[in-house]
Formats: sequence, C-alpha cells, structure tokens
Amino acid sequence: MSRVDGQGEDMDTRPQTGTRPAWWTTAAVALGAGLLAVACSSGSTPASGTSPSATPSATPTTTTSVVCQDAANLRTSLRNLTHSSVSKGDVTELKTNLAQVRTDLNSLITNAKGQWQAQTSALKAALDKLQAAISDLSSSPSASNVAGVVASLGGVATAGGSLLTAVSTRCPSASPS
Repeated sequence: MSRVDGQGEDMDTRPQTGTRPAWWTTAAVALGAGLLAVACSSGSTPASGTSPSATPSATPTTTTSVVCQDAANLRTSLRNLTHSSVSKGDVTELKTNLAQVRTDLNSLITNAKGQWQAQTSALKAALDKLQAAISDLSSSPSASNVAGVVASLGGVATAGGSLLTAVSTRCPSASPS
C-alpha cells in the first residue's frame, strides 16, 4: 500500500489497523456528497455571464414532460454515482453507476433535441475522465489512483450540476422520482 507522505511502510510506527481504505471511502463520499449538494441545489443560479434559455412556447407538453423525467432520472443517477464508495473493491459499483449516468444522459440528449449541447458535452467529457480514472484504479489500486477517481467524481458533479441548472430553466420542478 502506498503512503501519501512518500515514506515506506517500514518507517511507520503506528499499528496497521486497516482503517486507511475506510478513510478514503469516507473522504470520497463526503467530497462527492458536498459537490453534488452544491451542484444540484434548487436555489442555484446560472453563472455570471450566462442567461437561462427561454422555454420554447411551441414545445409540446409531452416532450417537456419526457425531458423533465429524463432530467430527474439523470439527477438520481448522478447522485448515486457521486455517492459511490471509492476503493478497488467498489470498482464494479462505480462502473455500474457510471453506465447508468451515461444511459440517462443519452436519453436526455435524444429527447432534448439539441438543447444544452455545451453542458451535455462537458458532462460526457467528465464521464470519460472518470471512466479512465476508474480503469486506472482497477488495474493499479493506489492512493494516487483513488485520488484520481475522487477528483474525477468532482468534475462529474460540477458538469452534472451545470447541466441540471440549465435544464431547470425548462423543468423547474424536475426532481428524482
């Protein structure tokens, strides 16, 4: 097991209790929860310099309700992903949750018919980085690879929050069902 401070294990005089993976898991969950809470808060406002797009008056109600349901599904799957444990033993859960986010994002993209392209592209890029970080963790479990997954989860939370903020202009009450 790699040490964060760069010293070898033989220099560590503390007894090995097996709590280090729990610490990383707790840190990852706390970071993910905090980022998702900030990104998905209902009181968020668009970043300065941006303006919310107007709701098209010609959009059929059925299409809007489908897009809003897609947004709610995406919010739920993003929450599940960013609340995943981060350790080698949890790689399968991370991969499963990542796949669900991709599925929900693709559904939103299809039904939104080109809206929010900048935000959906940013989320896709963040998901690609997370997938690479998960692959690194799976093949070589280390503190630096755990940190890479945690950082990538933060990027996903940020990009997902930006997308959900943009979608909220059309679906103000979109919430997980």
